[in-house]
Amino acid sequence: MSLSHTAAEYMLSDALLPEPGSSRARGVRLELPSDRVLKFVAVGLPLFLVSLAFAREFSAGSQISCFSPSNFTGKQSAYADTACWDSLLHHGFDAEGRAVTKSLWALKVFPYSLLVVAVLMYLPYLLWRYAASPALHSDLLFIIDELDKSYNRSVRLVQHMRKVQQESDDPEQFWEEYERARQERYFEFPLLERYLACKQHSHSLVIIYLLRNLLLLLFLAATCLYLVFLHLNIFFQDEFSCSIKTGLLQAEPHVPPLIPCKLVFFSVFQLISLTVGGVYVLLMPVVIYSALQLCQWDKGLLSVYEMLPAFDLLSRKMLTCPINDLNVILLFLRANISELTSFSRLSAVSALREAAAEKQDIDTVVDFMTLLAGLEATKPKH
Repeated sequence: MSLSHTAAEYMLSDALLPEPGSSRARGVRLELPSDRVLKFVAVGLPLFLVSLAFAREFSAGSQISCFSPSNFTGKQSAYADTACWDSLLHHGFDAEGRAVTKSLWALKVFPYSLLVVAVLMYLPYLLWRYAASPALHSDLLFIIDELDKSYNRSVRLVQHMRKVQQESDDPEQFWEEYERARQERYFEFPLLERYLACKQHSHSLVIIYLLRNLLLLLFLAATCLYLVFLHLNIFFQDEFSCSIKTGLLQAEPHVPPLIPCKLVFFSVFQLISLTVGGVYVLLMPVVIYSALQLCQWDKGLLSVYEMLPAFDLLSRKMLTCPINDLNVILLFLRANISELTSFSRLSAVSALREAAAEKQDIDTVVDFMTLLAGLEATKPKH
């Protein structure tokens, strides 16, 4: 056995991919990087700011400060603060001098409303997790395994072709056999290609993905509108007039009808609302961009795998409208490219295709690999 033949056998043996273990099933990512960042910011930001607001409330004590009359005792002043905090009604007068009241209860429930916002932002991801992730997980595992197996089959074919070529007495007979095998499509591995082609006619994943982004965009816009409403109606009034002629102080003759009060936490809530609103406005274009990714094909990944025998999903113009489940799967395959071991191997062979195609003699492993990958068969000139 010649030294070159032995080296070729070792090289082809090293080119085979090991059998995947159970770690692949655990390592498949079912969220795109942009979606993961969106979830972290949209859900985590209001929770973080609310925790700061609650921490300040517990540390600072009372959230309201009322200017009680000087003849009030300490217990009466504390009662006045509690009564005004419980009611949060501003008593004033309109332009015509009529008495009007304005409720400021939205300030009291503002931290809890941000908790509701965080829950709403998480709902689209729950929809994706339970409605689409199980099917997507099985699709990704099957496609990744089949792509790696197709690569291994190609390497084994190259091993067999090289062995036949080494043992053949008549090179012309070998190339005639190779031409007949290509014409009769003996090198075809149709299962994966047909599976991917069927996914072009399925729309369950893409509908759920678009619905998730639409719900997220709707909740972001609703939250921003809610914060604008608070700023226009409440967040410019940190002082109000409170009526304390209720309860124990109702019969007291020396109690004034109204006392001025000031909201201690007002500036904190203003800062929180501006932060949440500003960040959510910036997140809206990111959500729109994530949805618009489905309007074009990610052909880079499949073009590399067109080197495999009969894997011509692109060259046969099978990729039509990109809004289908196949495009969603391609996006998640790109996100799981680390689990696709054969991609880096084929990318390396692809980089050598031009150099191998310029040769007139086909006698190396790279020549056989690129020949099997779809190059036109040319007889070697010995």
